Amino acid sequence: MAINEAEVMDALHECYDPEIPVNIVDLGLIYNVDIDNETGHVDITMTLTALGCPMAGEVIAEVEMRVTEVENVTSCKATLTFDPPWSADRMTEDAKWELGMV
Repeated sequence: MAINEAEVMDALHECYDPEIPVNIVDLGLIYNVDIDNETGHVDITMTLTALGCPMAGEVIAEVEMRVTEVENVTSCKATLTFDPPWSADRMTEDAKWELGMV
């Protein structure tokens, strides 16, 4: 059975930045989601709002845990990148509104 990409994104919407009360998708922290339906593996390429975030390990663990709860996902690997660096320009309008930036 195929992995539903919308369900993977829904799972990622349940993950929040520990310092900002907005989910990581709306913050623009997810750069790529690669689904391998043959193996059930999902690769996530993501970033953080700050290079030296002390909660990086917890954020990655939560992403991997929530994605592996999606039907037909057998494993997930989240990889951090800081290229390109995150900026507030990546945030959705909803996130900007929630943070009082619009």
